[in-house]
This record gives sequence, C-alpha cells and structure tokens, in this order.
Amino acid sequence: MPNRLAHETSPYLLQHADNPVDWWPWSAEAFEEARKSGKPVLLSVGYSSCHWCHVMAHESFEDQETADYLNAHFVSVKVDREERPDVDAVYMEAVQAATGQGGWPMTVFLTPDAEPFYFGTYFPPAPRHGSPSFRQVLEGVHSAWTDRRDEVAEVAEKIVRDLAGREIAFGDTQVPGEEDLAGALLGLTRDYDAGHSGFGGAPKFPPSMAIEFLLRHHARTGAEGALQMAADTCERMARGGIYDQLGGGFARYSVDREWVVPHFEKMLYDNALLCRVYAHLWRATGSDLARRVALETADFMVRELRTNEGGFASALDADSDDGTGKHVEGAYYVWTPAQLVEILGEQDAELAADHFGVTEEGTFEEGASVLQLPQSEGVFDAERIASIRARLLEARGERPAPGRDDKVVAAWNGLAVAALAETGAYFDRPDLIEAALGAADLLVRLHLDEHARLARTSKDGRVGANAGVLEDYADVSEGFLALASVTGEGVWLEFAGFLLDHVLVQFTDEESGTLYDTAADAEKLIRRPQDPTDNATPSGWSAAAGALLSYAAQTGAEPHRAAAERALGVVKALGPRAPRFIGWGLATAEALLDGPREVAVVGPVDDPATKELHRAALLATAPGAVVAMGAPDSDELPLLVERSLVHGEPTAYVCRNFTCDAPTTDVDRLREALGR
Repeated sequence: MPNRLAHETSPYLLQHADNPVDWWPWSAEAFEEARKSGKPVLLSVGYSSCHWCHVMAHESFEDQETADYLNAHFVSVKVDREERPDVDAVYMEAVQAATGQGGWPMTVFLTPDAEPFYFGTYFPPAPRHGSPSFRQVLEGVHSAWTDRRDEVAEVAEKIVRDLAGREIAFGDTQVPGEEDLAGALLGLTRDYDAGHSGFGGAPKFPPSMAIEFLLRHHARTGAEGALQMAADTCERMARGGIYDQLGGGFARYSVDREWVVPHFEKMLYDNALLCRVYAHLWRATGSDLARRVALETADFMVRELRTNEGGFASALDADSDDGTGKHVEGAYYVWTPAQLVEILGEQDAELAADHFGVTEEGTFEEGASVLQLPQSEGVFDAERIASIRARLLEARGERPAPGRDDKVVAAWNGLAVAALAETGAYFDRPDLIEAALGAADLLVRLHLDEHARLARTSKDGRVGANAGVLEDYADVSEGFLALASVTGEGVWLEFAGFLLDHVLVQFTDEESGTLYDTAADAEKLIRRPQDPTDNATPSGWSAAAGALLSYAAQTGAEPHRAAAERALGVVKALGPRAPRFIGWGLATAEALLDGPREVAVVGPVDDPATKELHRAALLATAPGAVVAMGAPDSDELPLLVERSLVHGEPTAYVCRNFTCDAPTTDVDRLREALGR
C-alpha cells in the first residue's frame, strides 16, 4: 500500500511511495508526529539519479524487516535534495562538520525539534569495510534515544550552536581588482592537471564555471595561458568518456583523472553550463570541436530532456536495465568488441573499436568500454565514421533507456534558457531559441505567481509546493537576460527585474549586503543557509551577483549594481585562495572590471544590416557585455531610448563606465570596440 509520498510531485519521492517504510515528506506534520510519539526523526536525503541512493533503497528501505523496525522506532522523513536544497544544505553542513565528508544518500537523525545528533551517508545492510550495518546504526540510535535522552539533547544543542557560529568570513567589502583575479588565475594554474587537463585529481568534475572565468580573463587581458587551459580542458572532456560520443551531452563527472569512465547520470545543469561554455569557446577561438560539442549538447537537451510542457527535465539516471532485468550502472552506454561486430560487421567494427577506443579488456567493467575519441591525430573516413555513429546510436536506442527525472527545476531551466538562446543565436539555429522561449514561457506561466515569486519545481504541468531559493531567482534572471539580448524583447528584461527586486528585498542582508540562500520569509530551519561557493552549479550568491550586474548594465539601475558590487566582496576574499570553487564569481568580477560594456543596436529588425550588427554584438568576447536590439528610438529596452539611426543606416552604440564611443554603422568597427 503506498505511503504518504504517493501525493508528491518529486520523482525521487515517488520512487519511495511503495516502500514498506512509513515515509513522511518534509513537513511540520512530520515533526509534530515525532513530538507526539516521542520518537526521533530519521532524515534521508537523496535524488532520483543517485546510484547509491537506489542501492540503499533496494537494500534497506524495500526490506520489510528494516521497515518494520523504522516504523516502530522512528518518524522517517524523505527529502529530494533537488526540491529542497535549503534542507539539504543545512544538514549537509552538519554532516561534513561532524564526519569530514558528505554525499548522498545522506542519513541524519534528528530530535523532534529538527536538531541533528547523529550522521552518515550510505549504510550497508551488513557490516562492511569498517562501516556498521544500517540495522546496527538504527539499534544504536534507538538505544541512545531511549536510555540517554539528556545526553542526546546536549549533543544536538551543541551541534546547532556550532553551526550557528560557523559564519563565513566574507573578507573585504571592496570589489575584487586586477591583483585578485591574477591571483585566482595563478591558483588555477597550480591546480591544473597538465597531463590530462582539468583541475585536481579523481574524481574529476567538469569545471564549467572556472572555464568561463578563464575565457573572460583571456578576453580582458590577453593571457594566453588562461585560454590554453580552457581550450585544452574542453578538448579533453569532449574526447573523453564523460562526453556521450553517440548522442551528445555530458555525464556528471569522471571517476578517473583521465576523463575516461564517467559516473553515467546526465544532469540538466551540467549540460546547460557546458553547452554555453563550448559556445563561448567557439566565440573566442572559432574551434570546430567547440562548435560541434555546443550544438550536440544543445540538441541532446532538447531531444532527451524537454518535457511535454516545454520545460527541461532534471536528469537521466546512471543505471538502466542491462537486458536481463538487472539495473546496472552505464549499461545503456558501454560496448564490447563483440557487440560492435554484431551491429557493424567485422570491418566497420574494427574501425569503430580503433576510433572510439573499444578494447578487448575494456575500459569499464566486465570487458565493456566507454566510447571515447582517443585519437587526436590521424585520418579517418568521415562519412564512414558518421555511418558507424548513426548505426550504433540506432542500436543503442533499442536498449532499455535510463529513467528520467521529469521534475522541472526553475534554476536549472534558467541555465538551459541562457545556453540555448545564445547557442541558437551564434549558430543560426532559431529552433534552439524557440526551445529557450518555450522553457521561459513555462517558468512565467507556472512557476511565477502574481507577486512574482518563484516556485522551485513543477512536474507534468503541476507546480510544486516548495518556494524558490536564491539560485532559482538568480539563474532564471540570467536566462531571461540572455533572451532579452538575443530576441530584443523587453518583456524578458521586465521579468528579470521582478525577480531581482525580490533578491534585493528578500535575500539580501540590509547591513552587510551579504546574500542568503533562502528568503527572509521562508520556512525557518535550524540555520539560514548561506554559501557563496560554487559547486556543480553557480552558487545562488555568485549567480545573483552576475544577474544583478547584467540587469544594472541594461537598465542603469544603481541599487542593482551596488548590490552586485557588495556581493562580489566575497570573491576578493575567496578568489585567490579557492578559485575552483568560486569560478562564476570570478567570471562576474571580470565583467565588472570590463564595465561591463553596454551595446545598443538600432535599426529595422528585419534589415540585414541590423541583424549583422546584432550578431557582431552577441559574438563580442568582452566579459559580460549586454546587448539591446530594436527599432530606432524604441522604448522596448532602456538602452534603446533616444538612440537613432546615423545617416539613415542601422547603428550600434557602445558604452562602458558612463562613457560612450561614437556610434558606428560599420560592423568591423563594432567588433573592434568589443574586443574581437
């Protein structure tokens, strides 16, 4: 019989709706039940495409005996970290502080007042590698709760006090300058893996935000080393197993430092960020590889993640049926030499194995290989390779596909809108711009209420109950701002303004100007989360700084620029010390140092000369440049006001730091003014 999760919108929670565990969603009612019954709370946090979350669910939460014990002694609460990043952040901070590490599934035991007192991640069904079994943990916690309640309460109170004292040192209130960004570049250079590209060792995550900083730093300063690190990392990722060589799109990370074996789940946010990075790399270098990967990644998102309502689903699972009914990680993506022969025949199989790095011993498990492009040199018959790719992709389509998390997350859709709008504009793909507009329209229609407040998620056209957090407001604003630049439609700038006004009022500390991840009137947790560091996505803090700066450049809104500058104080503090973890903040600081430049293109919108100037403006490498395009003397966008044609011809105006160049009708002069 389904438990209380049956009525939720989260695919992750719905995966647990038929567990014998009597799950509650995160709610005041769950903690009231804990108070009434005198039981502690088991908080289990995960997400739908998390491999070890599935493993623990199968081993423990689907086990009747374990469920009976949980139901007798605990109030069990299940949380989708993607729906409630605030809950996840608060308790993950506690887990990391207590154990020195974290991850998902996250397992935390709480008092009925939501105060944590015991922590862990994955617990096996039997003792293993020095880790106790989940049943042993449950029995130990139950015993402590029953026999040593006062001691447990003291521990919980101390943990909450310690968390309250872990305020971030925000450093200087000044904005970062040349020296700080040069120091950040030096830090990235020290962390750079010269042998395999990327930063640090295994596991290796796509450093999309750091690459964005490197591209902008090169554009502003001409630093060749910055461009080389960005280009080489993008090439190694695109040639590695982390990139889907048949269907496009990136897996979440590589388990090795060589980018060979991925953790196979595909996340919307990674692909949105990387699509944009490769498009920007092409903009800077003209690289054919960057162009191909940007377009293939955009096409992957539209083909495999777009929902019926026009939004984009959160993720594809790492696991899928291997054809025997058993769910195995990577089963959908890997190949053996024998499988190649079966589909392609002997000769083409030999070429495919050589081209994609498929070996007899395998690069993954049980003799299977992840497809790569290990040959950076050498000549291949392009038509024959294209035929091989098409046949392998068709054959792969016959395999059981990985599950899809159809939840639409506002922030990640904002990132996708920005990526698709820009990629569509750069490569003359109006269908990609249409896809961006479809997702933006869904965010306005479904996620935005009459007070311009954002809901975090929706599914199947039904909006979720959870309020948007800072990253939702910031990333959706980023998407709307990109659409305004690409389409010239002022309505997207207006919507961005509504959202960013909420950032100023609801998420900003009045005295210090620092930012919180949750709104002032959001549900009160044991701590109000506040984290400026970038992880797999830009932090809400960094993303808000970037969107506020762009909006101020488009509108001249001084409060928004001042808020962006105050938010960037943390980049001055963290940039030189931890550049890998504040890449988006560094990229925004580059835009601030460059102005950012404001470009207004005026002319009849269907005039080829207007389109050429508009395209030149969009292809500007000047960091964070904003673009407005429209008819002469239009009031559609603030930058167009009182801008007229010169000699009756479409004209571009470029301004920065309250100073404007002479207007020009010449595309080459515009490119020169914008750093091309």
